[in-house]
Amino acid sequence: MKKIHITTLGCSKNTVDSEILAGQLEAHQYKVINSAEEADVLIVNTCGFIQDAKEESIQAIFDALKLKETDPAKKVYVAGCLSQRYRAEVEKEIPEVDAIFGTEEYTEILNTLGVQHAALDNIYRMRKISTPRHYAYLKISEGCNHSCAFCAIPDIRGKHRSRTIESLTGEAEKLAEYGAKELILISQDTSYYGRELYKASGISDLADKLQQIPGFEWIRLLYWYPTNFPEEILELMQPGSKILPYIDMPIQHISSHMLRVMRRGDTRDSLQKMFYTIREKVPDVTLRTTIILGHPGESDADFQELYNFIKEIKFDRLGTFIYSDEENTAAFSLEGKVPRELAQERQKALMELQQTISLQKNTERIGRKYRVLIDEFNQDTAVYSARTQMDAPEIDNEVIIQGKNGVFGPGDFAEVEIVDASEYELYAQFISPI
Repeated sequence: MKKIHITTLGCSKNTVDSEILAGQLEAHQYKVINSAEEADVLIVNTCGFIQDAKEESIQAIFDALKLKETDPAKKVYVAGCLSQRYRAEVEKEIPEVDAIFGTEEYTEILNTLGVQHAALDNIYRMRKISTPRHYAYLKISEGCNHSCAFCAIPDIRGKHRSRTIESLTGEAEKLAEYGAKELILISQDTSYYGRELYKASGISDLADKLQQIPGFEWIRLLYWYPTNFPEEILELMQPGSKILPYIDMPIQHISSHMLRVMRRGDTRDSLQKMFYTIREKVPDVTLRTTIILGHPGESDADFQELYNFIKEIKFDRLGTFIYSDEENTAAFSLEGKVPRELAQERQKALMELQQTISLQKNTERIGRKYRVLIDEFNQDTAVYSARTQMDAPEIDNEVIIQGKNGVFGPGDFAEVEIVDASEYELYAQFISPI
């Protein structure tokens, strides 16, 4: 039985792709293992979204090839976004790679391994989950129909393609049976889900059906696009619902000038109105967004407007990226490029502001009680890591709790009281199990 190791880089959508591939491999008598050194085949599932991600992917390919030098019998396959976007370049510049595949080319990978008839009609239900057992991602669609100036995703992943509600509920049932307590919906554009299938947004219908599946306690929806945001989803984010009051919506900027340059479909007024509406309808909502600094054309005045808006809105969670000049995007040929040093200064200033906002919000939570989901226990420090409903795994805050082993395990829920806080962590003590 051949042993295969998969290195996954990039976003959670890539994680799902690797899980699908791993499930297909094991269904066809291959063994997917964690050790690259012991594997017969090394598959690098790459990211090619921005320059830093491309460099990380290339380094991972060279790391795999270094293992092949010591064991020439090993095979190195490159898959995913980088090879989808730069297949010819990878083939030319790194000829030591044994095979190159794009995104979602599961059949081609299996055929190269000698599988002639791959059962791909049920690929999502055959996933080999790589996340901790108590949470799992559900990829509801692929691709994107927007033409943001800075973004290469439509070129890499193609046009938006929604999966059917029946397909998604079927996969979700399997994830619940596996033991997932938290279901996390992901896509390139969650706001657009179902429009090409159902002639209207289908996300509320999907979310409502998913929360009826036994086993899930939390259902979190990520990656909303501001344009055409379906406000009816807010009706499901009410007390007692499994649909968490958590909105992750990258706005990229707030200056109407920059939104036009970026080819976004919104204005400052439309975005500001939307956030006030969300907070009015869902008072305990957690708002998360992402900002790009240093996009071509960003002036000092544009940045100051953005800074003031962040100071006013006070997002609960905020991530920032430095603009990456990507070939075959509209922004690549724009004039008014911002020096990287200046973009870094703006990023630093914005993150320092967000640290102040986050510390203030976290400090206000001292003395409050929360239901948390346990992620792990550190035997050496006797510390639990957990999350509130306000926090998505890997990207948001943690709740740190001192306690004895054996009381709780990963996937357990518990009641805690917050006793201290820092910018990005809450410190708590257990009250009682739930």
